[in-house]
Amino acid sequence: MITSIHVVGAGRVGSALAARLAERGLPLTEHGPHLVLLCVPDRAIAEVARTVEPGPWVVHVSGATPLAALAPHVRRFGLHPLQTFTRGRGAEQLDGAFAAVTAETEEARELGFWLARTLGLEPFELPEDKRDAYHAGAAIASNYLVTLRRAAGSLLESAGAPPAALDPLMRRTIENGFELTGPIARGDWATVETHVAAIRRERPKLESMYTTLAATTKELL
Repeated sequence: MITSIHVVGAGRVGSALAARLAERGLPLTEHGPHLVLLCVPDRAIAEVARTVEPGPWVVHVSGATPLAALAPHVRRFGLHPLQTFTRGRGAEQLDGAFAAVTAETEEARELGFWLARTLGLEPFELPEDKRDAYHAGAAIASNYLVTLRRAAGSLLESAGAPPAALDPLMRRTIENGFELTGPIARGDWATVETHVAAIRRERPKLESMYTTLAATTKELL
């Protein structure tokens, strides 16, 4: 039974998790906690884990880091909130998000699922040997969405249009369940070629990105 938690790290993720645990009435303490939650950069996990006295459960929130980084602790698991965080918001950022739980024992898995649900997350089990593929997918969905917005905004700027006009379009695409529309969905490759010509003229650095995405979109239809 976990009745006290120590959250290590007060960055974007650590602050949101600590706020949610406090909302749930779980005592946050540095002294004798039942569970230590490491919300530190990936490169620091192993070093910080070694400073934790053996005894409590030790958990990291990294999507990419293997559980071996938590050595020498054997009471351990990983819980990765599949969400992007900002300092401008609080615990509500966790609402409705999923969480990947990686565990080596049934006890650890059950505790990971309990912690995820306590945080307001929907847990699923992630095998250790599939962590790299999982994290690649997460990075594409989150990080490259930013890249796409900046690239598309640059093209709107070249046409004298406001880049912010793209935001409602992108939000509606998500709301519509990522249903594909536009020239590739229609098989209108003549229009795609006009896009390539315009990009080559206005923003040539974006041409390879556009053609790669067009080919990938066609393959995934």
